[in-house]
Amino acid sequence: MKIIDISWPISTATTGYKDRSVVAFETVKQFTKDNARETNITLSCHTGTHVDAPAHFLQDGLTIDQIKLERLMGSCTVLDMTDVPDAITREHFHKYSHFVTQDAIILLKTVNSTTQATEKFTPHFIYLEASGAQFLSEKKIKAVGIDYLGIERSQHGHPTHKILMQNNIIIIEGLRLNHVPADQYQFVCLPLYAIGLEAAPARAILIRD
Repeated sequence: MKIIDISWPISTATTGYKDRSVVAFETVKQFTKDNARETNITLSCHTGTHVDAPAHFLQDGLTIDQIKLERLMGSCTVLDMTDVPDAITREHFHKYSHFVTQDAIILLKTVNSTTQATEKFTPHFIYLEASGAQFLSEKKIKAVGIDYLGIERSQHGHPTHKILMQNNIIIIEGLRLNHVPADQYQFVCLPLYAIGLEAAPARAILIRD
């Protein structure tokens, strides 16, 4: 069995959405002084690899602790979207329609993955356009992930998020897929068990026999 980590590494230099400062480490104990090490971590819920709960954009949406973990585990397909120059639309899924089926987990590998984990934020990242989100919703997939800190940009009213969330499709953002060939895998993504929040950082892996 091979485990492939596709998580965004977290450090004080980690890229933040729109270059926000999203990570802070506070030293509580030092080994030279206390014979032990202890650190407090401050994180945005949307740091690095994270799961968006419906409460992020829906007034009465589920919070992160209410999402069933079964929706973030199982067979998945990494789709090669590295030729997409801007927005992933409905048309980009046509050649992959045999993979985009009910209860599928779909991960979108784009040129976003070539950026470094500590690079300055890239505002023109590849994103999932509303028509692509609508296509995934019609297919009744259970989760979709993308390899940057947001799944959409430049769309008034956040239609991609809302279409997916209203159709019970879980959104995973901030994946790292540059080292992963487009193929089929087993997927596990476990967000922090944070009560009442709209999102949470997560560790995401692919498993291959």
